Amino acid sequence: MQKVTLLVSRQDRDSALKTLRKMGVVHINIPRSVISEDISRLEEKLNRAEKAFRLVPETEKPGKPGKESARDIIDDILEIDELRSTLTQRLSELSDMEAWYERWGKISLEDVKKLAKSGLFIKLYATSRSALEDIPGDAWVFEIGGDKNDVRLVLVAQREDERLPFKEEVFPPMEYKAIREEQGEIEKELKALSKKLWQYTGDVEKIQGYIQSAEKDLKLAKVRDSMAEEGPVLLLEGFIPEEKKDIIKKGADKYGWGYVLETPSEEDLPPTLIKTPKWVDVIKPVFDFMGTVPGYREYDISMWFLIFFSLFFAMLIGDAGYGLLFIGITAWARTRMKHFPPEPFRLMYILGGATFLWGVISGTWFGSETIASIPFLRQFIIPSVSSFDLKNPAAFNDNQTFMMAMCFIIGAVHLTIAHLINAWKLRHSLNAVGQLGWAMIIWGVYFLAGQLVLNKPMPSFGGWLLAIGFLMALFFSATEKGIIKGALSTLGNLPLDMISGFSDVVSYLRLFAVGYASVVVAYSFNQMAIGDGISSVFSGLIAAFILFLGHGLNIILGAMSIIVHGVRLNMLEFSGHLGMEWSGVKYEPFKES
Repeated sequence: MQKVTLLVSRQDRDSALKTLRKMGVVHINIPRSVISEDISRLEEKLNRAEKAFRLVPETEKPGKPGKESARDIIDDILEIDELRSTLTQRLSELSDMEAWYERWGKISLEDVKKLAKSGLFIKLYATSRSALEDIPGDAWVFEIGGDKNDVRLVLVAQREDERLPFKEEVFPPMEYKAIREEQGEIEKELKALSKKLWQYTGDVEKIQGYIQSAEKDLKLAKVRDSMAEEGPVLLLEGFIPEEKKDIIKKGADKYGWGYVLETPSEEDLPPTLIKTPKWVDVIKPVFDFMGTVPGYREYDISMWFLIFFSLFFAMLIGDAGYGLLFIGITAWARTRMKHFPPEPFRLMYILGGATFLWGVISGTWFGSETIASIPFLRQFIIPSVSSFDLKNPAAFNDNQTFMMAMCFIIGAVHLTIAHLINAWKLRHSLNAVGQLGWAMIIWGVYFLAGQLVLNKPMPSFGGWLLAIGFLMALFFSATEKGIIKGALSTLGNLPLDMISGFSDVVSYLRLFAVGYASVVVAYSFNQMAIGDGISSVFSGLIAAFILFLGHGLNIILGAMSIIVHGVRLNMLEFSGHLGMEWSGVKYEPFKES
């Protein structure tokens, strides 16, 4: 990425920006502090258009486009929404009045007024039963409702200022009948307004075009108002990929702009442009979903993320039946969404295929031991990772121990790759030795975890790995300060970092724990549904319902575990050992929509 500074005259500003937008190669970091009347007006315009777009009902069969302009349509939609809001608020007020009558009875306000003219004043109170003793003995008080704790009272007073020592209820301003009539009128009007909104379903594309135009104008205004002034010359700073800098050079020569191209300094914040092989592009939807971008000087872990995320997905879901289900649903969805980008579907094919393969070798088919026992399927099972061996508990315990040990190996390999990547990046510095030391520490804590968690004797060289790795990391992690000063600055955090490294390796046990829990849940629902066989059509329907509910719930829990565990191991453990902060800004050039 190259930093580019463009210099244009004030009179050429607008034409230069439009030309730059047509080029579509320069990324411009617009400060959030940029504000102007023009920007505020355009933001309001965009907000109104987006709100109107959200208000149009979604339908597969939109109506015919109207003849009105997009602006008039937006104004009409927002006017309808404002009227709906006013009517809805009034309906809420009427509902409160109606609730009052439901509580106190269908009292006639007209009769209350007539009694008042004749010298009898009706007053209503709600209080606790324990407060009844505070009522004066000569008061005309009648109980008209309540329960064992509270009571509703009517006071018939001969003077207007006569009251009980409780909070007095206020009569609503409308008769009950009038409330019901107005409610009916408002509900009819709301239905008519909703129907009117449906008339704009054919104008969605027109509104979208208006939104795109507003976004385009707003971006142009922000770029324009972010330009620095140096007398009659305006400066615009941005970033451009190395291979596209000739576009700027030719454009500047053609239109008479001044320009400076230079390598970004440490203080600059260049955007991140990620270039991956085509087969790795399938993982981009996951990064887009999380909204994470590596910093300009950080790593692109797309390839490693895809490889290990596929493995984690397979182990966490762990069922060949579910894998086939994912593949089938993805294929069906692709036929229905042909205009969608292909990457999400390709990713699901990979994840479904990985889950299927893991389920095949572990003998897991919808959590059913019966299906796993079919001779054709049994031949593909690897005994040490088999999910079912209930007839031989000792062997099954060995399976669990092997799976936990395998999770430790996966964790050690995953984290070692992170430190080897660091070492390669630092290969021209002695700090690379410190990263190799960390790789040795990871394998040392791997053997330590095996001893503490699995009771496997730690080999004699395991301690040497920890000791030598400790010394390498201590003396060669911050050599830019000098070996001795670097060691002193590293010493304070290194023991805690080693403990953290141990916990990181152990945290990969979640792959076994969650995957095994998924098998147990599926197996339990199978037993609930058909454990004793199916004796009738009714029991078959009940069994089918339980199976559908149980496996559906299990798949949902599995999907949640992917986010909580599968993504975490890549984004926290692995990325943490790489030293990544995910502080990047995506490369988005200033260009035509």
